[in-house]
Amino acid sequence: MANAAPVPSTPANEATADSAPAADASATAHGSTPSAEAAPFVEPRFDAAYLANPRPAYPPVSRQLGEQGKVILRVLVGADGLPRHVELERSSGYPRLDRAARDAVERWKFVPARRGDTPVEATVLVPIAFSLSSS
Repeated sequence: MANAAPVPSTPANEATADSAPAADASATAHGSTPSAEAAPFVEPRFDAAYLANPRPAYPPVSRQLGEQGKVILRVLVGADGLPRHVELERSSGYPRLDRAARDAVERWKFVPARRGDTPVEATVLVPIAFSLSSS
């Protein structure tokens, strides 16, 4: 069975195909003001179960050709929790898998970053692993 899911290399930063994904520790805020910088910063998240973000579809041709790999996307998350910009941070080595990951994440919802109680725009790295194993 083929799986396409946010999958980790380290349990703290990523999730396995069978668990919910975790936000990467490399989120950064944009447009901060000096007074806002004193408030604690909370990174954007994509792993909250209530977001119901769908797993990327495994391209049938990639499955047939045995293509597997990990895609890392850099996502600019708006203060409203919607992705503003999704770009390829690291390729899986297969354009079909990279495209499938990006297409899915562009439709995701996020818990926006916060500075204190105020939602702010920030970036987060989203790892997606495509694996043909059933685990």
